[in-house]
Amino acid sequence: MLESNKESLKLEAMKRIVGLISKGKNASELFPAVVKNVASKNIELKKLVYVYLVRYAEEQQDLALLSISTFQRALKDPNQFIRASALRVLSSIRVPIIVPIMMLAIKEAASDLSPYVRKTSAHAIQKLFSLDPDQKEQLIEVIEKLLKDKSTLVAGSVVVAFEEVCPDRIDLIHKNFRKLCNLLVDVEEWGQVVIINMLTRYARTQFTSPWREDAMFDENNEKAFYDSDSEEKKGQADVKTYIMDPDHRLLLRNTKPLLQSRNTAVVMAVAQLYWHLAPKHEVSIVTKSLVRLLRSHREVQYVVLQNIATMSIQRKGMFEPYMKSFYVRSTDSTHIKTLKLEILTNLANEANISTILREFQTYVKSQDKAFAAATIQAIGRCATNISEVTDTCLNGLVLLLSNRDESVVAESVVVIKKLLQTQPNQHSDIISHMAKLFDNITVPMARASILWLMGEYCERVPKIAPDVLRKMAKTFTVEEDIVKLQTVNLAAKLFLTNSKQTKLLTQYILNLGKYDQNYDIRDRTRFIRQLIVPSEKSSTLNKYARRILLASKPAPVLESAFKDRDRFQLGTLSHSLNIKTSGYQELSEWPAVAPDPSVRNVEVIEPVKEWAPSVGKAKQSKSEDKFYSDDEEKEENASDSSSSDDSDSSSSSSEESGSESEEESNEESEKTSSDSGKSSSESETEPKNNSKKATRKKKPADSDSDESDSKASSSSAESSSSSVSDSDDDSEPPAPQKKSNVKARPKVEVKSKKEVSLLDLDDFSPAPMNAPKPSVFSPSLLSDLEGLSLSNVSSAMQVTTPSFGPMKTFELLHHMTGKGLSAKYHFPRQPCLYQPSMVSVQVILTNGSDHTLEEIHVGDRSPASLHIHCFNTIERLEPRASVTVSMGIDFSDSTQAANFQLCTKEDQFSVSIQPAVGELLMPSTMTEADFCKEQKKLLGMNETSATITMTTANTSSQTINKQVLSVANVGVAPSSQNNFHRFAGRTVSSGALVLVSLELKESSSALLTINTEKSIMASMLLQDLKQALTEA
Repeated sequence: MLESNKESLKLEAMKRIVGLISKGKNASELFPAVVKNVASKNIELKKLVYVYLVRYAEEQQDLALLSISTFQRALKDPNQFIRASALRVLSSIRVPIIVPIMMLAIKEAASDLSPYVRKTSAHAIQKLFSLDPDQKEQLIEVIEKLLKDKSTLVAGSVVVAFEEVCPDRIDLIHKNFRKLCNLLVDVEEWGQVVIINMLTRYARTQFTSPWREDAMFDENNEKAFYDSDSEEKKGQADVKTYIMDPDHRLLLRNTKPLLQSRNTAVVMAVAQLYWHLAPKHEVSIVTKSLVRLLRSHREVQYVVLQNIATMSIQRKGMFEPYMKSFYVRSTDSTHIKTLKLEILTNLANEANISTILREFQTYVKSQDKAFAAATIQAIGRCATNISEVTDTCLNGLVLLLSNRDESVVAESVVVIKKLLQTQPNQHSDIISHMAKLFDNITVPMARASILWLMGEYCERVPKIAPDVLRKMAKTFTVEEDIVKLQTVNLAAKLFLTNSKQTKLLTQYILNLGKYDQNYDIRDRTRFIRQLIVPSEKSSTLNKYARRILLASKPAPVLESAFKDRDRFQLGTLSHSLNIKTSGYQELSEWPAVAPDPSVRNVEVIEPVKEWAPSVGKAKQSKSEDKFYSDDEEKEENASDSSSSDDSDSSSSSSEESGSESEEESNEESEKTSSDSGKSSSESETEPKNNSKKATRKKKPADSDSDESDSKASSSSAESSSSSVSDSDDDSEPPAPQKKSNVKARPKVEVKSKKEVSLLDLDDFSPAPMNAPKPSVFSPSLLSDLEGLSLSNVSSAMQVTTPSFGPMKTFELLHHMTGKGLSAKYHFPRQPCLYQPSMVSVQVILTNGSDHTLEEIHVGDRSPASLHIHCFNTIERLEPRASVTVSMGIDFSDSTQAANFQLCTKEDQFSVSIQPAVGELLMPSTMTEADFCKEQKKLLGMNETSATITMTTANTSSQTINKQVLSVANVGVAPSSQNNFHRFAGRTVSSGALVLVSLELKESSSALLTINTEKSIMASMLLQDLKQALTEA
């Protein structure tokens, strides 16, 4: 086909070849046949040939060189894509002999009228530099020229070339700094990442540190009208005010909008810029954006969590309000769980330690052994960092020693050993307890830790330590090396403190160690023997044996693994790996005195001044007409606002599109050049206009600019709202303090008219900061940690599926009202798949008409804050057909009806789902002891009870269970007494515990009691249960 004379066959063949390349197949054998078509006049065919040549030019260099004259001719082609493709192929032929040709082509392309070709020349600079580094000086001249380019298409690519060729030449950035800051919003996403990282390094060399403790942020830097010089001098003598450089502020201001970017790399780049450059009180604005990224893929989560872990060590307050976002989910992978655990540990303080330890209590029971072990280490870190809970954590860890899981026991022993070193005098009973469990522990590290404790504190357990040594002497030969080493140490310490009982044992163990297979154990044994056993050779060393072996040792410091990572720039590969990788450029320290800021001033270009008057006259005449004619003024306002809207829409669409066509790029270059000329001419003629008609023109001009600004902001807000609406379905219920924001937030609506910013998402609403800090810790903290054991007994926290599920169907829409469409719903009492806080509802839609119904979907809902996960639009529903769909509704633990519209293509019907209070619960299982313990916590105002008279038929256990479960979705709790019936559940939305108990008394009377924090739900549930149990 490639040898054919028909262009159509050649084009089809090239499409197939490029298709093979895209699938990873090797098509290099076709190179000679393809390269013949490089001179084809068909533009589409030539593009495909160039795509092929870019891929294989490096492998088939000799054949590619034969057609180099064709590439040189193509560099003059009128089509910008052909010129760019030719340059791309030319730079892909990695043969030193054509370096001069490539250099000439790059220089010509850098002056090309098309921004797309100039962008390609910036990419070619990197390839040429890697081929021949000696061309660096000439390439720097091209880079300097391209840095002055005003096209957003070129900016990102040339900065990549700058970072590759000459990252230390910051003098090239001075004149272009402000232009790059202003172009940043419109540059394509990956270009934004490179520019932000480069500007971060630049700013650290040009501006002074805003982190000084005595800094006062005086950004206006303008004296009041009546301030005297003498007063100013006095103030300077007292406090040296920090004045932020306007260019420093420009960089921070222009990068802030990019926190709303859909690209996670851009958000991460802005976050690291604020972390390294912004004043400390401004860094917190990146918090919401970083937390938003935790909804992304696990790879993104991993990198973001690593950076948050580093940030949270230095500034806990940034992420403390969003602590719930770092709770571990069952679907998280182990490395994500470990990072969240690290962050929670970093955020722990006296105020929230109770909540965090309750969370850790659940994590210890995880089936993921590595995660459970990491949780125990985290508990140990909390215990050392917060002295008030040290004893509580220690007691909880001791309870874990009786666990069935060896890895949990082993980790607990290791952590207890470290905690005991902080205050050994008070915990001799714990050491004794660990000695009793020694025989059951098989993990080498745990056994070694217990032996170390025995030896270190052998004087506090004088009766137990020799017995442990006796047991170890029996099993010494089969132990692991680490256990043998600690056994030798234990023998030496006991020999020094209790030689009467342990002298023979010590000699026996030293003899065993003398002939061990491991040379470490043999060397240790030899050393210990010379140290503790008196002899002629070691008489001087023997005097210091006690001071050497029994010296007081400092307690270990349990630190975060991320403590030293702040030496690397956030978001870099070096930070992620915690080692310096090749190509990493360190951030320089802030200069003590800022370099001269005038180097960033740009001189005004003379030709613009000569060209300005003609445009100025036209502008002036237009403004005078506007002054005399109201009609023309309105028309001008309309045209201005429409042009501003057009420019907004074009900039937003350019960010989303990956490539541009030839016509679009040409139009863009013409538009940017004309706009720049227009703006410069306006700036020149503005003083003239103001001098003539200053007082009368001021108001129209101001209103004009305000109007365009407001429209621009509203259009950008609307564009961001579409991306928010998808993610808001998974949001958590908002805090009650933000009711105004909740109403303005569109949830699952298809067409949203509200203004929504990604930085203002309410599902990350911070916890109220004015909550009083408890001076004394919760007395239930110890009891909470007592549940740390991993026994098979179900905890009070465990949620199960219902044991009884009565299907009560309710009518949602009658077929007469719905013009043939009828709908019924029921509560399946299954966990909602869309969000845990939602109640699952199944809706049965039936078409009772004789015609097909189309586009059945959920429309507007009331109230606006209602969280509904709608079913997908049903495109067609045939006559007499029915379909069952699932919905999720967050009722927020309220029986308030969920009102929404059920829509078809032609009609809309208002419907309402009213939940029974019992359907707002999910069942829990717990032991009788757990039930009684939780019930004691929910007394007083949290208890609602009533005495009821039951019919004789309802007094049997089976009937009572059936009646209660028909009303409420709760679980049956075991009871040792026949006259007691207990049920437990949790509210779906908030997870509040609901305990129901029924005590049967004489003469068919019974006491019905409900314990829960939700008092309104309790009273409603009491009425429903009372009615169910008393009816015949």
